[in-house]
Amino acid sequence: MSKILDKKLLSRDVVQMKLLAPEIALERRAGQFIIIQVDSDFSERIPLTIADADAEKGSITIIFQIVGKSTLKLAQKNVGDHVENLLGPLGKPTHIEKVGTVVCVGGGIGVAPLHPIAQAMKKAGNRVITIIGARNKELLILEDEMRAIADELIVCTDDGSYGRKCLVTEPLREICEKGGVDLAVAIGPAIMMKFCAETTRPFGVKTYASLNTIMVDGTGMCGGCRVTVGGETKFVCVDGPEFDAHLVDFDNMMLRLRSYKPQEQDANHACRLQAAIDELRR
Repeated sequence: MSKILDKKLLSRDVVQMKLLAPEIALERRAGQFIIIQVDSDFSERIPLTIADADAEKGSITIIFQIVGKSTLKLAQKNVGDHVENLLGPLGKPTHIEKVGTVVCVGGGIGVAPLHPIAQAMKKAGNRVITIIGARNKELLILEDEMRAIADELIVCTDDGSYGRKCLVTEPLREICEKGGVDLAVAIGPAIMMKFCAETTRPFGVKTYASLNTIMVDGTGMCGGCRVTVGGETKFVCVDGPEFDAHLVDFDNMMLRLRSYKPQEQDANHACRLQAAIDELRR
């Protein structure tokens, strides 16, 4: 059981929570995640990246988007409430070393898991260029935190309401054209990561993507998170979550991600309706 220490709304459907989890805070490394179960009577377990941690205070920070019943139930919790179960840290940590210039690209909620990686890359002595994007200004998150880390920050919005009106791949291509990029890291929607990989491929820039597949147990037993990487089957929870983006079969991954979309939407609508009814009864 983990107590909620702090809660903040970052954008319309994106919530930041700080949880008391001293053992996880002590052991966690950039790129790792947790499996969280909101209530003991609600069996679904969901993977969430550890966006930050404070080993001294024993806390971890998670940032999540409300997309289904589980994330909605979690968002309805408040400071002082408890989350029933946490498992972690899970997954392989990001390999951090001084390589030179690293371009970190985050799209939407993907900026949250990108934050600790950019932080660690900078601490290792790299020059860090960060590109963050969202559909509009209201959906951008962690701009100030990323600006504090990066040597250069580029902000993009699809509609041009803030920063540059473009996709994140446009400045990524421009940076690669100038040369001198030693590594790229892309985290966000699968389609974004796919096209980031295709953008860096012609320039021979090593690119990693942190994958957000369907996941159940987080230990490699269920097989729900399997992806094809370089023609081989890999399990994101134990072999990843980061892989060579130039080897990932993103089309197959996106097909699998859509498998339970109707059920997810139905559960989300039912949960929101019940919450509205409960509110009216108060």
